[in-house]
Amino acid sequence: MTGIRIVPVAPEHRADWDRLYAGYAAFYNVEQTPAMRETVWSWLMDPAHEVKGLVALDEAGRAVGLAHYRPYARPLRGGYGGFLDDLFVDPAMRGRRIADALIEAVAAIGRQRGWGVIRWITADDNYRGRGVYDRLATRTMWITYDKAL
Repeated sequence: MTGIRIVPVAPEHRADWDRLYAGYAAFYNVEQTPAMRETVWSWLMDPAHEVKGLVALDEAGRAVGLAHYRPYARPLRGGYGGFLDDLFVDPAMRGRRIADALIEAVAAIGRQRGWGVIRWITADDNYRGRGVYDRLATRTMWITYDKAL
């Protein structure tokens, strides 16, 4: 992972972030419009919004990975955790432990904020991602449900 830096997402990362986030949506077969990306970008640029973002920069300063995270209350524990909403690495840059670095950067932020856990979900068939996650975290027994509104 030589030469990779993890930094908070900033205005100068917009074009790379847009490319990466569109790639993330395509990976999960989610139809995502430029307007939807604009909404998320506006959240990331709003210091008061709960959703925050990091990017992984290569040696040339190009964003090659992203992570979006936010705090969440854990009433049963009487504390807070962090939710890793989105994690994506440019397919050409995979295998360099960039995802590891992004996850660890979110974990470091969580430690600073007193969070008890970083949690995320992934698709059952995301085998490559799950290989990374199995190495870095503990798979839980919880099953996720969605009720469309």
